[in-house]
Amino acid sequence: MDREKLTKVIEAAKLYYLLDYNQNDIAKLLGVSRPTVSRLLQQAKSEGIVQISIMDPSEDVENLALQLEKKFNLKKAVVASIPQFENHIIKNYLGEKAALYLDEIVKDNDIIGVTWGTTLYHIAIELKQKYVKNVHVVQLKGGVSHAETNTHASEILYLFGKAYNTTPHNLPLPAIVDHVVVKQAMEADRHIRKILELGVQANIALFTIGSIKTDSLLFQLGYFTDTDLDSLNGKAVGDICSRFFDRQGEICNESLNERTLGVNLKNLRQKEYSILVAGGPNKIEGIYGALKGEYANVLITDQFTAQFLLDKKD
Repeated sequence: MDREKLTKVIEAAKLYYLLDYNQNDIAKLLGVSRPTVSRLLQQAKSEGIVQISIMDPSEDVENLALQLEKKFNLKKAVVASIPQFENHIIKNYLGEKAALYLDEIVKDNDIIGVTWGTTLYHIAIELKQKYVKNVHVVQLKGGVSHAETNTHASEILYLFGKAYNTTPHNLPLPAIVDHVVVKQAMEADRHIRKILELGVQANIALFTIGSIKTDSLLFQLGYFTDTDLDSLNGKAVGDICSRFFDRQGEICNESLNERTLGVNLKNLRQKEYSILVAGGPNKIEGIYGALKGEYANVLITDQFTAQFLLDKKD
């Protein structure tokens, strides 16, 4: 192939495959007919200038899911294939996968415990309506704060209630209080106690991992003193239901844990479905710690996070 023709073949291939030009537009740009463009593109493939490969992500993610189930002794792992390892993209894909999984497992008389935050919100907006009877939806941890940051708690409960034809049970409390006696007084109220007990009875718990970063949602709500923050620094890898744990899944600060309202981590081990939905670079250590602590028996994550978890050594 002479140099001039090779240049046209390459130029046509770049316009078509990289810049998404159609063949008519390429013909005008190169000053040739449309059939000529078609021949140039065909030649680009036959000469090996353009090599097309089709990646089927389903086979790889299924294998990753099986490996996760084996390594962490999970009832179920679901791995979403995502195009980019970025938080806002990950949450969209995980929300869809988690909603589909819930549609499979939710049945009559289930009690579904949910937390709050952006990951749970992405799940809630993807939920399909399912005609089930006597399902209860309950908030697993308090979400009231004096900050203006939106936790999406009310929207999440509303959307879950709508999907499963039920009136959700809100927990109108802060996640963390300043003194244990304040927590004890709140828990003594019979209405609050009823909601907390419903969370304990829930056979399905749905939650995510909070990352240990000052820009994460929980840290923006103004719950923590400087002493609290110092106690978590360098030890905690994440939180579930505002309860912080280390890389081995052990509670980091018992004093802070005693001031936290909502389901405790040990209770999550007793659920029929304890579903952790999380992924992304800031969540890897937290997910690993949660799985080591056996707080989840179902994991929904992305393929990059899955591989990082599989590569981690004890």
